[in-house]
Amino acid sequence: MTAETITLNLPTPLAQELNAVSQEFLLDILERGLRQFKIERALEQYSQGTISFGAAARQAEISPSELARYAYARGMEPPFSDQTVQEELG
Repeated sequence: MTAETITLNLPTPLAQELNAVSQEFLLDILERGLRQFKIERALEQYSQGTISFGAAARQAEISPSELARYAYARGMEPPFSDQTVQEELG
């Protein structure tokens, strides 16, 4: 895996807290946060009608059935295809 260095300006209390953890932990936090951000952004675009549910799943880089679970958690009613139902039952 290649790596790049980035510089962030953080509030002092947050920077102090992050200085106390390992790089692996920080990478895990960033990866999880980015994944959640992609899911939230995709669901927002879907709810606004700018993209289809399938496109939202592709944008979030998760399966439609997984996106459906996130949609339900937000009180949304995602469409169900035969494939999504089979994935949920499978």
